[in-house]
Amino acid sequence: MAKLSFTEFTDLLDRAINNIPPQFCRNLNGGFNVQKGKKREGSYYILGEYVEGGHLGCFIVFYYGSFVALLEDEPREAWEAEIIDTVLHEMQHHLEAQAGRDDLARQEIEELANH
Repeated sequence: MAKLSFTEFTDLLDRAINNIPPQFCRNLNGGFNVQKGKKREGSYYILGEYVEGGHLGCFIVFYYGSFVALLEDEPREAWEAEIIDTVLHEMQHHLEAQAGRDDLARQEIEELANH
């Protein structure tokens, strides 16, 4: 399958985000954002990123280009599953931050160190 267009990607992302109960988005005052480019950390593509603090508040960014790099030839169902997983993952970062925790961030750092 050919890659999903940016519009198709954002439509799937909107559907996933709209399933989040509003109370979980409390203090996510910068909302959800999409960038067309890709982001890498070493050899890993960053699909989404939770950003906390500063003048812009808390927000989540999704990188369309990173999804393309990883899923370009995959069927639509693989894109949908990865989008949902990424939304849930970034929401876990947000909810942990609201609770004063950073378990998921520490786990990610440990996983990167082991690779």
